[in-house]
Amino acid sequence: MKREAEGTVGRGSNARTWLFITLGACVGLAIGIGGFTFTYAKGYAYLANDPAACANCHVMREQYEGWQKSSHHAVATCNDCHTPPGLVGKYATKASNGFWHSFYFTTGDFHEPIQIRPGNREVTERACRKCHGDLVEPLEASHGAPETSCLRCHNSVGHPEGLGRPDARAQETRP
Repeated sequence: MKREAEGTVGRGSNARTWLFITLGACVGLAIGIGGFTFTYAKGYAYLANDPAACANCHVMREQYEGWQKSSHHAVATCNDCHTPPGLVGKYATKASNGFWHSFYFTTGDFHEPIQIRPGNREVTERACRKCHGDLVEPLEASHGAPETSCLRCHNSVGHPEGLGRPDARAQETRP
């Protein structure tokens, strides 16, 4: 009887050992592939404010070239308009956008030209008001409108039309 109990304990111990080895191998593989992908895709570049890092992604090339020709080129970078202020908000937004850009680019399931998501639209609207609040607030007060959409009329300020398809660009910023 004692030998049977010892044999059962030994088999359970072996099963747990193999489970830990398998889990360790899976975690190691995920870390290795993730590290390789991060390094290969120059993921570290996204931690800075250099707009050229946004052009690492092929689908962002048009937006980057548009920004270079825009009136905002001398005063704002991608992060100034497309990430909220504050370290946590900025990097949470960058991580979310980076993940979804990578996902859609990898799967090939993305709209061309790319479209701004509702949450990112709100971030950009707040950025407009942060820099141009002295112009926007009197307009809203005089018209009695609850809130004006900056992007509705000025959607090409940061990325001028003339690159790509202007009709599609106008669609991407419609509410």
